[in-house]
Amino acid sequence: MTSKSSMIAEMIPTGEATAILPTGKTSPITVIGTESIRGTFDDLCLQQALNSRLAPGVTELVLNPDAHCGYGAPVGCVMVSPTHIYPGPVGVDIKCSMSLLQLDLPSDAVDDRRTRRALIDAICERTPTGAGKGQRNVSKARKVAVDVGERVVTEGASERVCQDLGIPPHWASRCEDAFHGGFRESSDGLRDRLGRLRGQRQLRQFENKISQLGSYGGGNHFGECEVVEIGDDDRARSVAETFGLVDGQVAFLSHCGSRGLGHQLASGQFSSLQAKFHQWGIPLPGGDRQLVYAPLGSPEANAYLDDMALAANFATVNHLLINALVLEAFQEVIPGTQGQLVYFISHNIARQEVVGNVKSWVHRKGATRAMPGGHHALQGTPFEQTGHPILLPGNPRDGSAVMVADAGAEKSCFSVNHGAGRVLGRKRAQRELDQTAIDREFDEHDILSNCRRYPRDEAPAAYKDFDEVLKSVKQAGLASEVARLKARFVIKDASKADD
Repeated sequence: MTSKSSMIAEMIPTGEATAILPTGKTSPITVIGTESIRGTFDDLCLQQALNSRLAPGVTELVLNPDAHCGYGAPVGCVMVSPTHIYPGPVGVDIKCSMSLLQLDLPSDAVDDRRTRRALIDAICERTPTGAGKGQRNVSKARKVAVDVGERVVTEGASERVCQDLGIPPHWASRCEDAFHGGFRESSDGLRDRLGRLRGQRQLRQFENKISQLGSYGGGNHFGECEVVEIGDDDRARSVAETFGLVDGQVAFLSHCGSRGLGHQLASGQFSSLQAKFHQWGIPLPGGDRQLVYAPLGSPEANAYLDDMALAANFATVNHLLINALVLEAFQEVIPGTQGQLVYFISHNIARQEVVGNVKSWVHRKGATRAMPGGHHALQGTPFEQTGHPILLPGNPRDGSAVMVADAGAEKSCFSVNHGAGRVLGRKRAQRELDQTAIDREFDEHDILSNCRRYPRDEAPAAYKDFDEVLKSVKQAGLASEVARLKARFVIKDASKADD
């Protein structure tokens, strides 16, 4: 393995916040990040980036400012291939995503700490947190029957599914993708795949996995009550109006994915492909078992695309149901509250897009789509003229951001980072960070939490400097800030991460 200092030294700056990393064999890796941010990339992250760029069929690789070591490919990267599909650069939490609900409440509606405590309790009565937790673990969950669950994973946020679960059907138009259809792009094909998986007992405890709809999970997943602060410029105000953001009002930001269903489907795919590589004697990219792949059109690729779609549909409906339950909780505590979904956007998914006039599979692992106004993929959407909302979580102390893509996003395959990105691994954060200091910081910023003690491995200090990350995005010309979201309370879980 090449040393970190050597690889960083090999990066060639191309702008204030851009660089390239030569590979010696192919076109270079595109790096987004200021000099300070580039210094946060460790040995394994950079080696994973090189392994991924040199893997069969890969034509482009982008390393974002939040990049850190991941499963085969770095978290915070974009990997493009017109010929192959890679499970690693999607990961085990298929379609982990962000969503934002704008409420019609002024910020002072959540000033009172007792009101915030009541909201935390009302939300936690409806949306469980923690690995393995589901509807049975909370008193006011919206129970999902197995037949409805089957429709969820094969239809996504269809009108019928939304009506079954009490989700406003028009929220589907505010989703990056309301439906994933697998390699045949059809619900019928997904129903066939689901039937085979269940019949062969490859999808165990399906009923239990469906019972996790409407839940957050553990690790870095969260729900967060925010106050919206729109940027003080004409473009920010105009774009915010299109997005449906209201300055000085309360919003709710959610981060979660496909829960146990996605993990089981992804793990099954990794095991199956790794066994195929062993059987066929195919060399692994960089010798890494987590970088297995399948040529498009092969039975193995088709099976992965179907399983990814099943999990992705679950993740979509999981977010929409959480938002419906959060709105219900606010209405219980503050009667008359109304809310509208701003957007739902994923950061662990492979999507078919046109890159450099070539139809390719764009794998975004801890990376978020960033398409500006006028992009052909936004035609017919509410964001055709402005570009779609980009939801970037930072940390409760420093806030999160809503951004909109600029024309320069083309250099990063129309992608940006998915958040701040870890600077301390979980075990190191547990060893080094002081619990008393973390809790004191939350008290000083008047941020409440459902946790008795906020998880050390999720503390703000475990993540990169969010302002420096955003500076990288702006200086690289990828996106502009529309609004900051300032946390008032956080729903978290201290269980083992399932991301």
